[in-house]
Amino acid sequence: MKHTEPYQAAVEVVRKLRDAGFQALWAGGCVRDLQLGKEPKDYDVATNALPDEVRHLFGKRHTLAVGASFGVIIVRGHQPDCDVEVATFRTEGPYLDGRRPEHVHFTTAEEDAQRRDFTINGMFYDPINDSIFDYVGGKSDLQQHIIRAIGNPLERMQEDKLRLLRAIRFTATLRFRLDEDTFHAIQTMAEQITVVSPERIAEEMRKMLLHPNREYAMELACSAGLLKPVIPELASLWETEGSLSLWQQTLKRLEILQTHHFETAFAALLLDLPVANDQQRLETVYQICKQLRFSNHELNLVHWLIEQRESLQGASSFSLSRLKRLLAHPDFPFLIELVEADLRSRNQSLADLEFCRQYRDHTPIEVLNPPPLLTGNDLIAAGIKSGPQFKELLTQIQDAQLEERIHTQADAQALLEQLIKHK
Repeated sequence: MKHTEPYQAAVEVVRKLRDAGFQALWAGGCVRDLQLGKEPKDYDVATNALPDEVRHLFGKRHTLAVGASFGVIIVRGHQPDCDVEVATFRTEGPYLDGRRPEHVHFTTAEEDAQRRDFTINGMFYDPINDSIFDYVGGKSDLQQHIIRAIGNPLERMQEDKLRLLRAIRFTATLRFRLDEDTFHAIQTMAEQITVVSPERIAEEMRKMLLHPNREYAMELACSAGLLKPVIPELASLWETEGSLSLWQQTLKRLEILQTHHFETAFAALLLDLPVANDQQRLETVYQICKQLRFSNHELNLVHWLIEQRESLQGASSFSLSRLKRLLAHPDFPFLIELVEADLRSRNQSLADLEFCRQYRDHTPIEVLNPPPLLTGNDLIAAGIKSGPQFKELLTQIQDAQLEERIHTQADAQALLEQLIKHK
């Protein structure tokens, strides 16, 4: 079997540590993924070598001390995806801030396994001798499709509150079931998720909503009590008497949605926000995205998608200028994904959507979005001062071009003269 370069790089790190007399094993998520028959995104090595010993062995020029105080050193590969994280076996002190331990104590592999989050992430693998070291029952839980906290679930969650969301993500993305005691611990502590930074919460939401099992993830997050403290504005979807159907509608939309883009999925989640009117909905969407520290691009796209939710209705009767402007919008493909999922979830006609899709697919881009026949410079040359009429004139000329009433720069100049005269 041919292995990838990152795989080979991680084997060589283990081999070099072993040759120097240290223990070294692959640990965590890469072991889980290999057991599931998946190619790991990255490889982590656990060892009894101390951070300084790791740096001395591989050389300071080829290592990064990103978390030396916690026993973590990055061994640089010949390319970025071949970097390997090397961590010393450790136990951890109390997590007073619910995010990171106050101190660590270097120890053995067996003790190291006990401080990890879930059993499926607590296994070690020897890539040279092809053997698993499992001190926490991870292999059995993997075979039975169970997500279970290692040891006492409440203690594991107290250590790092982000694990509350990580448990939901692993359960949903792997399509496993959540161990009952672990689920109850999450329910008990759900309100404490707010001690985690908005950026870390948003990253977990991205991973869940980008996955095809996004509907299962949101249903679990809701039933575990996590979705309410993360996005309290959604809570009345399932808490208000008689409105549960709106939450079921949201879940159905997420289940149907086919997208590889987080913003489209997040818009689908917020599409039925229970508010008084459309303007309030858009203001609430803006606030939610701000609270979760979304980038400006993410915020603007989510906002635009929700704003344009009904913009395809009656598309076959649109003027050509209105139709072409909509279809030429760079984010229109995301809107199509969202609208299709929404219409299908409500068993509504796809006729307008199909008309738009067919028109867009069969219209050359130079017809759909042609270069303007006149620009602002042309208007300035004609003696027009910038102001409200400036944009209005350009829009009117572009409308005529999109509606194919004018075709050349001379046509546009003639129309401009008429418009000025008319003004």
